[in-house]
Amino acid sequence: MASREIRSGVFHVGAHHWDRRLFDELIPLPDGTTYNAYLIKGSEMNVLIDSVDPEKVHELMANLENLGISELHYVIANHAEQDHSGGIPKVLDKFPEAKVVTNQKCKTMLMELLHLPEDKFVTVKDREKISLGDRTLEFIIAPWVHWPETMLTYLHEDKILFPCDLFGAHLAGSDLYADDQSRVYESAKRYYAEIMMPFRNLIQKHLTRLEEYPIEIIAPSHGPLHKDTAFILDAYRDWTSDTVKNEVILPYVSMHGSTEKMVNHLIDALIERGVTVKPFNLTKTDIGELAISLVDAATIVIATPTVLVGPHPAAVYATYLANALRPKTRYASVIGSYGWGGKMLEQITGMLGNLKVELLEPVVVKGHPKEADLVALNRLADAILERHKNIGVA
Repeated sequence: MASREIRSGVFHVGAHHWDRRLFDELIPLPDGTTYNAYLIKGSEMNVLIDSVDPEKVHELMANLENLGISELHYVIANHAEQDHSGGIPKVLDKFPEAKVVTNQKCKTMLMELLHLPEDKFVTVKDREKISLGDRTLEFIIAPWVHWPETMLTYLHEDKILFPCDLFGAHLAGSDLYADDQSRVYESAKRYYAEIMMPFRNLIQKHLTRLEEYPIEIIAPSHGPLHKDTAFILDAYRDWTSDTVKNEVILPYVSMHGSTEKMVNHLIDALIERGVTVKPFNLTKTDIGELAISLVDAATIVIATPTVLVGPHPAAVYATYLANALRPKTRYASVIGSYGWGGKMLEQITGMLGNLKVELLEPVVVKGHPKEADLVALNRLADAILERHKNIGVA
């Protein structure tokens, strides 16, 4: 992708990966992604902020060449993960005089991941600044966004924040800026859900720190840039807040129809009570859509049959995902069926240790659900409604 000027002397020089459909061999990418790198031309020094995934490093190098960059003084490494740092060795081969500027933790990781020599680094601390002549960069150490070594870079004179993965989106598009906000919102929320949500409380603190800085452009490492900075900042304040919605997330799988009948009955019971319910058939679900739904919901109910003596593997995966992502969900329950016995319920509830939830009375039935089992599902729906009223979201 050709370089584009953001402000006078500040350029986007990264790459688009239009057809990438899986990230980290885990995260679905329905809209591809971008690897955003930025070049700043100072009156005395030229600086590259981050690089790109190794697969696309030739595009980064072509952009630098087309801009006539013959000298590079610094490469700012905000994050050691290879989709950001993987192109640094090639950049240093082309510009051997350049130094890698990062924090001590990131330096250690880059030496381990890329085998960069120690003498290629300049380490910085929180709030430390570097002058480029007519421009000043400030580094904001922001651990666990989403790795322990992450930092953000702020360009004072132009009021541009380069926040690394924070405020990003896996969205490959020809627009430099987030002009189509409805589309960007969904992609950014998916990105937050899959990558940032486990660090919600820490991100809240980082958002507070950023209030000290006047920010006119947010230039993340993935997806479009933001000129309407309030759009993405307000979204993050909402997602990371403690506020939940009157929603039940219902991931389920059914083998012979018993669990499915329970799911359908609970869906109807919740709808009758004015509770929004979002079912996800785990044999068909895009796991990213499930992650998005967990951002705001007050309750999760996991529905699974018993396979041998435990839960269905698809339900195990969904439970593991919910536990790993640590959403602000407040209530949880389990429904399902079994043939002769087992420990499905104990295994599912035992996997939810990271969630600070109240466990509502499960409904686990032997064989096909009977009338008394459907009544128990109605009681579960009543309990959910009552909890949602109590937290002021119903």
